[in-house]
Amino acid sequence: MGFLLPCPNCGPRDVYEFKYGGEKKNQPGADAGLKEWRHYAYFNRNEAGIQEEWWYHQACDSWLFVRRDNTANRVLEAIRQEEHGGES
Repeated sequence: MGFLLPCPNCGPRDVYEFKYGGEKKNQPGADAGLKEWRHYAYFNRNEAGIQEEWWYHQACDSWLFVRRDNTANRVLEAIRQEEHGGES
């Protein structure tokens, strides 16, 4: 099922122009062990409802922070990584 993502640079675009970058989550600290890094890399909440996600738009070479209701594929917010603060 496709939906539109509003790219701040290009306007509304088909989701197939983007690469999914994963759920927004906090990176483990510098002293984290293998277990924490494995959990960060491979485990997602994947809950129904509002998700905070990263998407990459190759056409304008930009990462976007997206708040999306994944039960209806409705985008609530899409901003550039720089405007969000760039945290992963």
